[in-house]
Amino acid sequence: MTSAFKQQTDILVIGSGIAGLSIALKLARHYQVTVVAKASLQEGSTQYAQGGIAAVLDPFDSVESHIKDTLEAGAGLCEENAVRLVATKGIQAIYELIELGVPFSKDTSSDDYHLTQEGGHSHRRVIHAADHTGKTVAETLIERVTENPNITLLPEHMTVDLILNSDRTECLGSYVLDKKTDKVEALIAHYTVLATGGASKTYLYTSNPDTSTGDGIAMAWRAGCSVTNMEFNQFHPTCLYHPQDRSFLISEAVRGEGGILKLPNGHAFMSEHDSRADLAPRDIVARAIDHEMKKHGIDCVYLDISHRPEDFIIHHFPTIYARCLKVGIDITKDPIPVVPAAHYTCGGIKTDLNGKTDLKRLFAIGETAYTGLHGANRLASNSLAEGLVFAETAYEWIETHFEPVSSETFFCVKNWDTSFVTQAKEKVLISHDWDELRRLMWDYVGIVRTNKRLNRALKRIRILKQEIREYFYAHTLTSDLLELRNLTEVADLMVKSAIKRKESRGLHYNLDYPKTKLKSKPTTLKPKKKLPKHEKKN
Repeated sequence: MTSAFKQQTDILVIGSGIAGLSIALKLARHYQVTVVAKASLQEGSTQYAQGGIAAVLDPFDSVESHIKDTLEAGAGLCEENAVRLVATKGIQAIYELIELGVPFSKDTSSDDYHLTQEGGHSHRRVIHAADHTGKTVAETLIERVTENPNITLLPEHMTVDLILNSDRTECLGSYVLDKKTDKVEALIAHYTVLATGGASKTYLYTSNPDTSTGDGIAMAWRAGCSVTNMEFNQFHPTCLYHPQDRSFLISEAVRGEGGILKLPNGHAFMSEHDSRADLAPRDIVARAIDHEMKKHGIDCVYLDISHRPEDFIIHHFPTIYARCLKVGIDITKDPIPVVPAAHYTCGGIKTDLNGKTDLKRLFAIGETAYTGLHGANRLASNSLAEGLVFAETAYEWIETHFEPVSSETFFCVKNWDTSFVTQAKEKVLISHDWDELRRLMWDYVGIVRTNKRLNRALKRIRILKQEIREYFYAHTLTSDLLELRNLTEVADLMVKSAIKRKESRGLHYNLDYPKTKLKSKPTTLKPKKKLPKHEKKN
């Protein structure tokens, strides 16, 4: 592996989902922007968001109602200023997407946009493009950034670590591995935006793509940023359970449009767990399914929407219909076998309402950030809205306060040191640790937790971290190694946060602390200030 060479840009955006591409388009009005994606531009969680985007577009709905629903779903840990910001600014964000050309679904009986209702929402406020909203939005944004002359796109580039100034108070860009050439490059920038998505790949079963490995959270933590609420990882209640296709998400909108969760014998069970039955928030539904599966010793439950008209089902859920049909399930006639799977990281890098982190010149937006919006549980379809809104607020702050880094500071950025590394002779060490980490997280840090499981997970993760650290500094870099390093770092943060919370709340349910405290606060972890080994060597 060769040493780094430097490239300079005004703004470095790491991540190509809805948050990253949105802020890139906005900043490109005034600056040169470089967008880094560790796979193709299309391979991110935005692509897989089926349901839609929550915003108040119905005249019978209100911002206050959206705020109330979000606060209730967040189980007392939402920060109301963040909730109000998203509920208010999300409306304009939708109209901006429409102006960009996103073809949202129209109501068949009028020219208005069709709005659906999802679990936890008191009104129909989820605008969508059939059941492939994320894919449609992503395709539109990719078209716009590709045609923008002020945006440089770098797909197949895996970020290694952030570049800091000498006193570790400012971010100056990042070191990036070009996966095609195996070169590590230094991308230096006046401002860096982390929009790298979540960390659900930490778990054995997930609805997320392979890119969801917590890269931004891990890099920011190593650089000295605080993280908040990492114990709250949302498990989507309904992922397809089938040996040929286990990672396919069945949208919340299926229940919103009348889908009923049933046991194998046809018994509808959700009303026994919550008065809202199948429209309860995701954390309640996921725990209910987990409880029923363990109680009856079954591998899955069933989501049945076959009582709705066939043309209605095919029109509203064409992607789900086609995907299920491939494995022999006709959802117009048959119930869908489903299980919970890790889906969304509600915690992340601590930021303010402008996306600013603890480090100067470093911003975090989207799922990688903790803004205070989601609290202890994310309300359905608030995530894409969050990405859009904080892309706007971060853009506004950078555009108003832009201050270039001195050329002398950039000149002092050091090359990535490769003088003490060798090519790895065995890759089994990485694949084994990868599998072990994800399985222990599933078994010990899943939907229902105990102190014993959490402490056992923490002990094993510490051993894995040491093994991976030694491997990292001794061998040439690969994307698999970098992802494993990040996953293990994030898993450690998740477990430490879960151990600190001595109650059950929202997505965190501990059998040893089954009650919810009257008063609670977010769990924030602050890293110890230390110099990474690769910087010590330089």
